[in-house]
Amino acid sequence: MKLYKIKKSNIDKNGLYANCDIKKGTKIIEYKGKIISVAQSEIDPKFNNNKAIYLFNINKKFDLDGNYRSNTARLINHSCNPNCEVFGSGLKVWVYAMKNIKKGEELSYDYGFSFDEDYKKFPCRCGSENCVGYIIREGSRWRIKKSRKIGK
Repeated sequence: MKLYKIKKSNIDKNGLYANCDIKKGTKIIEYKGKIISVAQSEIDPKFNNNKAIYLFNINKKFDLDGNYRSNTARLINHSCNPNCEVFGSGLKVWVYAMKNIKKGEELSYDYGFSFDEDYKKFPCRCGSENCVGYIIREGSRWRIKKSRKIGK
């Protein structure tokens, strides 16, 4: 039995949902794709931020292009209060449960986007209590909160 199923998401288009209760630490799904060089991902217009991209940085030399229909893991949406995390091992990337997940709960992880000049291009619709409104990695969200306080 697969641990997940595809359903319409309240966050963005489709998402993956737990097909059963999943225990913390469980390896859920591999993020599949084509290994490419970091240099290639930096110059290829396929990876500009004007459209959805499914790119994982594996290490200083390689990225993983996950923009393939066979990569079901690409449907996992970002959340500011995620229940999954992503780890690489060699040139493979896996999604794990970072807490116990109940059947029917949407799978999510922190996309880890940087806080940079383009951050407003990536609104977050996760709806979690600690959401800052943009897809920004957890360690940088304080910058948005601080800028909101200054702007008030």
